[in-house]
Amino acid sequence: MLLTLFAQHQPASDLGYLYHKHPQKVQEFDLRKGKATVFYPHQSETEISLCLLVEADPVGLVRSNSNDTFALRQYVNDRPYVASSLMSSALSQVLRNAMNGSCKDRPDLVDHPFELRAELSALPAPGPSLIHELFEPLGYTVETASVPLDSNWPEWGDAKYFRVVISGKCRVQDLLTHLYVLIPVLDNDKHYFVSDGEVEKLLEKGGEWLKKHPKMELITRRYLRHRKSLTNAALERLTEGNGWEEEEEKTHQLEDALEEKLTLHQVRLNQVMEKIRETGAKSVLDLGCGEGKLLRLLLKEKGIEKILGMDVSYRSLEMAKRKLYWENMSPRQKERIDLIHGALTYRDRRLEGFDAAALVEVIEHLDPPRLEALEKVVFQHARPGNVVITTVNQEYNVLFESLAPGKFRHGDHRFEWTRAQFEDWAEKVAGNHKYKVSFFPVGPVHEQHGAPSQMAFFEMLD
Repeated sequence: MLLTLFAQHQPASDLGYLYHKHPQKVQEFDLRKGKATVFYPHQSETEISLCLLVEADPVGLVRSNSNDTFALRQYVNDRPYVASSLMSSALSQVLRNAMNGSCKDRPDLVDHPFELRAELSALPAPGPSLIHELFEPLGYTVETASVPLDSNWPEWGDAKYFRVVISGKCRVQDLLTHLYVLIPVLDNDKHYFVSDGEVEKLLEKGGEWLKKHPKMELITRRYLRHRKSLTNAALERLTEGNGWEEEEEKTHQLEDALEEKLTLHQVRLNQVMEKIRETGAKSVLDLGCGEGKLLRLLLKEKGIEKILGMDVSYRSLEMAKRKLYWENMSPRQKERIDLIHGALTYRDRRLEGFDAAALVEVIEHLDPPRLEALEKVVFQHARPGNVVITTVNQEYNVLFESLAPGKFRHGDHRFEWTRAQFEDWAEKVAGNHKYKVSFFPVGPVHEQHGAPSQMAFFEMLD
C-alpha cells in the first residue's frame, strides 16, 4: 500500500525537518505486521514528495485474525494492497514526530501552513461520496477515481477501491492526523482488536476538529468498529467536554437576565420570522439553531415546506428535539424538518439549495478566522436566496446597569460590534458574494446608543 505526500515550499528541503526523514536517504522500519519504507522520489527547490510504502506480513495478519468468522478471509483478502488501519499504524510509528507537531531543529515550521497534497493508490470505501463528505469539511479539495476489478475484464465493473487525491493548505500535522483517523473510518475495519484504548487514540488525534465535523457520529462509530459502548463513551466526551456546555448554559442565563425586561430574544425571533415571511421562502435554514426556539416558529408557518436546523452542540440538538416533542411529532411534520450536527466553519453540502437562512446571535461566538470560514460556507457554498443575521449592538451595553464597563453580554462572545462595525462587515460580505444588504434595529431604539440588537438582511442579486 502506498501513500505519497507532496508539498510546495521554498526551500522544499524544509519538509525533511518536519518529517524527521533525510531527503537523501531510503529508510526502512519494522512494523508489528510488516515493514514500512520511506523515500523521496522527487525534490526540487520548490517541490518535494515523500512516499510511505507499507508491506504487510500475510502470516502475521492471519495469526492476528485467527478468530475471524469468515474462514477464507485468512487466505483471500486485500489487506496487503489497500490503505487501511495498517497504514494508520505506519503513520503513527514512522511519522510520529510530524503527527505530534514536534520539530526540535525547526520549531517554526510546525504551525506553518503548506500547500499539501496526499495521494492514496487504493483506498477501500463504500462509495466516493463518503470520501468527499469526510475530507471536504476539513477544507480539502478531493478527487476520486474508481479502480476496476480487473482491467482485462472491464465488464466486471469497478471494485470498492478508489484512487484518492486530497489537497489543501494546512499544517503537516493536520494532514497526517486527518489521514490517521479517516483512513480506517473509510475502510470500516481494523487489523487488531478494538478496545477502550481506541477511544483515547481517537480523542487524542481527533482533537478539536472532530467535535465540529458534520460527520462526527459516523466517524466515531466506524473508527470504533460499531462497538456501541465505546462509541457512546467517545461521543459523550466529544460533546460534553470538560463541563463547557454547563458553563455555556450559565452564561446564556446571565445574558437572558440582562435583557429580561425587554424580552429581547423573543423580539429578535419575531423580527426574523417577519423577514422570512416577506421572502416567501419555502425552505429555511436555522444555522446555530440551539434549543429550537426559532424552529418552533418556523413549524407554525404552513407555507414553509422544508426546515433544517444545524448546531455544533450535540446536546443542544437533543434539547431541541425534546422541546419540539420530536418523538410525538406527526409523520407529516417530521417530513418538513430535520436536525443535523455540524459546524458553520466547514462546507456542508446539506446546506445547499435553500430559499432562506437565519443566523440569530451566532456570529459573535466566532473568532475572526472562523468568521471568515462561515462567510464562505454560507454565502459562497450554501448560497440561500436570502440571509437574516442578527448580532448584539455593543453601543447599547452602557444601558445595562449590571454589566461592567468593557464586559461582553455573554462569556462565549468573541466580539461585540458597534453598528458601524457590523454594517461595514455585512457590506463587504454582500459585495464579495453578489448580495445586497439592508439593516434594521432590533428592540427599542435609544436616541444615542441605538437598539440592543441589530439585523442585516441579505438578498441575492440576479
